[in-house]
Amino acid sequence: MSRLTLHTQETAPEGSRPFVDKAVANNGFLPNLIGVLANSPQALQTYMTVSGINAETSLTLPEREVVQITAARIHGCDFCIAGHTAIALKKAQLPVETVRAMQQGQDTGDAKLDAVRQFSEAVIATRGGVSDDALAAFKAAGYNDQQALEVVLGISLATLCNFANTLAGSAINPQLQPFASGAI
Repeated sequence: MSRLTLHTQETAPEGSRPFVDKAVANNGFLPNLIGVLANSPQALQTYMTVSGINAETSLTLPEREVVQITAARIHGCDFCIAGHTAIALKKAQLPVETVRAMQQGQDTGDAKLDAVRQFSEAVIATRGGVSDDALAAFKAAGYNDQQALEVVLGISLATLCNFANTLAGSAINPQLQPFASGAI
């Protein structure tokens, strides 16, 4: 049971309803993350806005999902691991073996995705104070300054979601349970 109110389309505060309705239209169900964030229309608006901005970065969808799954794994957010695993498999069309490795923080065999994971881990571990070697390794994999900052952007989005879910303690929606860590 969630420690915070888990809103539905009917119970969401007025300021959250347009975002809740959009989430239902996009997903076919109301993800518990959205039901929790609906408690604060501003938190939900921030999530939706930053999600849209994150989708416009120069990182590919698979690269963005590496950032999201890495942050969720490190932050201990099972909900976000499941949600982003679903996106990685269904929308990014990544192989199951690749996504399983991402969930476990292991190399995928894809040098670019592995560089994103390693850089994301370093950014989180050092709160942005990555070593010169870590930044150089990221750039040696073909990334640039813009993309280094886009990783930070993705981590900031993930942090909002990961921490909100952890605070709430809400369950993984049944629709996302097949994508939970260890389920694929």
